[in-house]
Amino acid sequence: MTVVALVPARGGSQGVPGKNLRRIGGFPLVARAVRAANGGLRVDRVIVTTDDVEIAQVARSAGAEVIDRPAELSGATASSESALLHALDQLDEQPRIVVFIQATSPFIDPTVLDEAIRRVDEGECDVVFSAVPTYEFLWGQNDGEASGINHDPTFRPRRQDREPHFRETGAFYVMRADGFREAGHRFFGRVGVAEVDELGSIEIDTEDELRLAEAIEPLWTARHGATPRVVELDVDAVVTDFDGVHTDNRASVSADGVERVTVHRGDGMGVSLLRRAGVPVLILSTETNPVVTARAAKLGVDVIQASDDKAAALRVWAADRGLSLDRVAYLGNDVNDLGCFAAVGWPVAVPDAHPDALAAARIVLATPGGSGAVRELADRVLAARASFSTTDVVPSHDVTTTTGERR
Repeated sequence: MTVVALVPARGGSQGVPGKNLRRIGGFPLVARAVRAANGGLRVDRVIVTTDDVEIAQVARSAGAEVIDRPAELSGATASSESALLHALDQLDEQPRIVVFIQATSPFIDPTVLDEAIRRVDEGECDVVFSAVPTYEFLWGQNDGEASGINHDPTFRPRRQDREPHFRETGAFYVMRADGFREAGHRFFGRVGVAEVDELGSIEIDTEDELRLAEAIEPLWTARHGATPRVVELDVDAVVTDFDGVHTDNRASVSADGVERVTVHRGDGMGVSLLRRAGVPVLILSTETNPVVTARAAKLGVDVIQASDDKAAALRVWAADRGLSLDRVAYLGNDVNDLGCFAAVGWPVAVPDAHPDALAAARIVLATPGGSGAVRELADRVLAARASFSTTDVVPSHDVTTTTGERR
């Protein structure tokens, strides 16, 4: 384990009641934070530390683990650092890098976060934090008299003639874990700035800022793509073909007849998130191939091979688990998937699928097979789970401390 993202999200809030569960773009703030952390390639594990049952349930549905935050670290005066240190103490394996993410910053670009992690991972900095450049003239006031802070009021050069200052956004702080433990604070050693988009630099502490963020969200989505706003898919299980779905439908064969294929790491992460959210996953293949066996074992999912009647095998698998086929998504790419398409409520095709499969699909993904198609499907399923109304959550006090779960 190298990189752990920690999201402190307590239930109480003075400025905005229930703040971490309030929605921007249809998603609770805590779910947006989890999705941003999982949206890149460098975070190995996402953990939400909370004292609140509803926040815990939303966090798990979004793909995070949950640590029960004790009451003495959940009050208005408790520092974020205390919650982070407590969470680290619960882990059975310590990370090299800690990413502190605040749910009150709803607009985090995973690519910028990844680059900040890289800078710490490669030793360029000990800490990298999110900030926006500013050319504003700042003033202080003492006994009613104002004075310039970052400028000489008698000399006001043009913007293009000045070097910027940087305003901390509070969205994320990437830190060496050992340095953070030693310092007990998020700033130590060599500190670097990760410049972020000013459009998304808002931090929510008031109702007005919440309304402003909601107004900004469509502009942010238009600029940065559909993450985290995705088309939701509300199902109870995911079944996939292998060739052409987990792969790009190509294979290399060595001189001794050994077949090799290439898979996408993002698909592995998507399957891991589905499993963590309690969504059963099955790989269903017509052929018998040790590559499929090995991949299913690595992902920790069910696998059925050598099935001449894939639809029949699918029905048995679903019945054994008490699943309604109407609530199952099947991701395929070719004519041998048509029987499964007809059996399930949600037939899904990759965009490079056979024309007959495209015609039979209820949803056609944007991502081709072998390029992250399974991850796209997983994101849609998880989005549906994260966007349920928190008012419908059944109260529960079974919030456990997760100490050993790994991706």
